[in-house]
Amino acid sequence: MTQAMPIPGHIDPVTVPRPAPAREDARVELVGLSKAEMREALAAAGLDDKQAKLRAKQLWHQIYNRGATGFAAMSDIAKPQRAWLAERFTIGRPEVVVAQVSTDGTRKWLLRTVDGHDFEMVFIPDADRGTLCVSSQVGCTLNCRFCHTGTMRLVRNLDAGEIVGQVMLARDSLGEWPSQPEGRMLSNIVMMGMGEPLYNFDNVRDALKIVMDGDGLGLSRRRITLSTSGVVPMMARAGEEIGVNLAVSLHAVTKEIRDEIVPLNRKYGIDELLEACAAYPGANNARRITFEYVMLKDKNDSDADARELVRLIRKYKLPAKVNLIPFNPWPGADYECSSDERVQRFSDIVFEAGISAPIRRPRGRDIMAACGQLKSAAEKKSRAELDRIAAEKQAALA
Repeated sequence: MTQAMPIPGHIDPVTVPRPAPAREDARVELVGLSKAEMREALAAAGLDDKQAKLRAKQLWHQIYNRGATGFAAMSDIAKPQRAWLAERFTIGRPEVVVAQVSTDGTRKWLLRTVDGHDFEMVFIPDADRGTLCVSSQVGCTLNCRFCHTGTMRLVRNLDAGEIVGQVMLARDSLGEWPSQPEGRMLSNIVMMGMGEPLYNFDNVRDALKIVMDGDGLGLSRRRITLSTSGVVPMMARAGEEIGVNLAVSLHAVTKEIRDEIVPLNRKYGIDELLEACAAYPGANNARRITFEYVMLKDKNDSDADARELVRLIRKYKLPAKVNLIPFNPWPGADYECSSDERVQRFSDIVFEAGISAPIRRPRGRDIMAACGQLKSAAEKKSRAELDRIAAEKQAALA
């Protein structure tokens, strides 16, 4: 049982059970296992060491290079052995509940775990690349005020197989098997879906190692970005053990405003966060830290805010760029988006100081797939179900 990490403010920390519930058929899921773990699982099922090593190598290639979803088509393995494997193991994907395509080509999937929890994944195509937005948790515990996902409660961490499975499912949908390093639509991954990746560190690390493995899914670490709201104690470890690009959800430059919209700031303040950014392993002008900054009308978008952002980046000598994100509305949000003119003015001030500050073009708004909009549509059903159960209990007591 993993203890809940203490979270500041009015948020209720949720104890997240590990491991994820076993399958009802008791078969072992191979997706998400390291090469060593795969060998160990085969040995535990009865293969001798030599056979386990050989089969693990074959399975690894079939799963991550060929995109196999079962054993029947594995022609390099004898038929009796394939049947033996199918009885004991599985090669899964998250269940697709709903798949949507935006008018701008953005795709969003509502996915379901084997134990019935829903989460979301988004693919954003561009002319020269495509970015997959991967979730790390079912729900989120940080409750950032501008973020729709933050209005959910955390249900549980996704395990390494459920994280890798999102990448594989996207490859399925895009027809990108066998795996190849060049010329594919899915070229970039961002850990910017549901959840705070650094509160699910081990599973995110293990999943990304498979994604980056040259014999696995083969994406370069330069093509992968991990986004955090500022879990300071885990940032250096992320740089050392994962080593991908870092993005930080900054969104404000004063304690008062960031405390309001990113409650984690009450625990790890702006200065502490920026010191951790300055110490992030591998950060340099070629691998800049990205600061995400959602533009909220009359909240964090003034000229003074822009100048303070520049001052902070200079103070900590950060190799940085700033992504300015027009606020994406959702039902019940307390904020409005800054005007186009205000966003442009903010960008100009930062640019004139020699810091890149592009304005991110909103994608997938019509299917609620844009930044800050992810929230499982099925959650309404579960809450309604909980309300119904509570009402029945009340009626029984009456």
